[in-house]
Amino acid sequence: MLGRHLLGYLPVQISQALVGFGAVAVFTRILPPEEYGRYALALAALSLIHILVFTWLEAAVARFHARAERRGRVRDHLMTAYSLYGAAAIAGGIVLVALLQLLPLDIRLKTALSFATASLLLRALMQIGMETHRARGDVSRFSALEASYLLLGFVIGVGIILTTQLGAAGVFVGTAIAAAVMLVFDLPVMLNRLKGGKRQPVRAAAYAKYGLPISMSLIFEHLLSVGDRFLIAGFLGQGAVGMYAAGYGLADRLLDVIFIWFGAAVWPLTIKAFEQDGPAAAQAMAGRAAGLMGLICFPAAAGLALVAEPLTTVLVGEGVRDQAAGILPWIALSGLMNGMMTYYFHEAFTLKRRTGVMAAIMSGSALLNLGLNVLFIPAFGLQGAALATVVAYAIALGICAVMGRRHFVLPLPWTDWIKAGSATAIMAAAVFTVPDLPLAWLNLAAQALVGASVYGISAYLLDIAGCRQWVRDARALLRPAEATS
Repeated sequence: MLGRHLLGYLPVQISQALVGFGAVAVFTRILPPEEYGRYALALAALSLIHILVFTWLEAAVARFHARAERRGRVRDHLMTAYSLYGAAAIAGGIVLVALLQLLPLDIRLKTALSFATASLLLRALMQIGMETHRARGDVSRFSALEASYLLLGFVIGVGIILTTQLGAAGVFVGTAIAAAVMLVFDLPVMLNRLKGGKRQPVRAAAYAKYGLPISMSLIFEHLLSVGDRFLIAGFLGQGAVGMYAAGYGLADRLLDVIFIWFGAAVWPLTIKAFEQDGPAAAQAMAGRAAGLMGLICFPAAAGLALVAEPLTTVLVGEGVRDQAAGILPWIALSGLMNGMMTYYFHEAFTLKRRTGVMAAIMSGSALLNLGLNVLFIPAFGLQGAALATVVAYAIALGICAVMGRRHFVLPLPWTDWIKAGSATAIMAAAVFTVPDLPLAWLNLAAQALVGASVYGISAYLLDIAGCRQWVRDARALLRPAEATS
């Protein structure tokens, strides 16, 4: 079941990767460094506002769907969720419009934030349906809508940037239009599913009690990722934000795509196992996922660090390239720690609904990160910001791993993780032997090919996370096709 779910979500992750890398490759070339920095600041602000206003509700929709389904109360569940969205959208929209009028921001940043607000409200409405599809196990509908939204928003955004003077704001016009198109197809389906349901204050209170600490945790977690950009803007200017965001976007985006893939596939299955079959079944599902995370994510992070220079040369615009290459290895390491913490160790708190503890841990880590940035950025520049993030994530990951076991004991597949680390070390040694080639893209292709091949062979020989069985299953599936051809 886990393998089928991972494959079902693969189109979304491919789209995420294309858009994530495409955004860096295209936007750093068609936007000046200061305008790209403006885009990065608007995107960071948009993400923080989304988490603050809507993520608590989206988390509750995902967490309580299985329980509502088991009790035959899905219509009430959805009616309550959409009613809460309406209240949050009205209150949040009014506050955001007022802030945009009052804050002393330059006009181009205000324009970008205005369109980002419209995109935020449409995306949050769409997200209730997306979380419902994921919780129901409707992988095909989720994948089709999410992949279409990502690709359509990116294409429209690029077109608007090239044909208008909107600059960074064009990105958010594209995502707003894409969300509106997806809602045309999906919202009628969701409204039909809630027909006859009742708004229930008790249910709403339960959702808020569960979800608000998650939002607070994610706000501080997000500050770990993007809070330094506001400090960089203050210390070094918006152009420096563009340089930092380019390197951060390459490393963090790929790893985030992989971890989101696991989260989308594993989290609903883990919740169902916990609700229907008990803690042991949930532990078994989580343990299998953790082994697979090591198999895939360890070499992905190391690979990004190994190919930092040719990767940034190929994908990043010349104006921000040099600094991006310097910080990419640090961000790859912090992205790996962030992913393991968010998509694995946080499950101990969310399964047992101890989200307040998780929020407290992340708040302390975010404050530590901001404090380190204040010290490191003036002394070391962009490298200091990256180093501060690594230190803060390392401490947060260790605390989450230890504290989480007090609430729910997640398996620690040390054997698979050690094997994955060993295979990754072998891969790194092989990549270092690749000679420098005259063209950056050839250098990148050669290093990637050697690294992937060596790691694949090492993983098979070590049988990391039972990957030999995958190969046998694939051969078994291919044999009938070969016999009929």
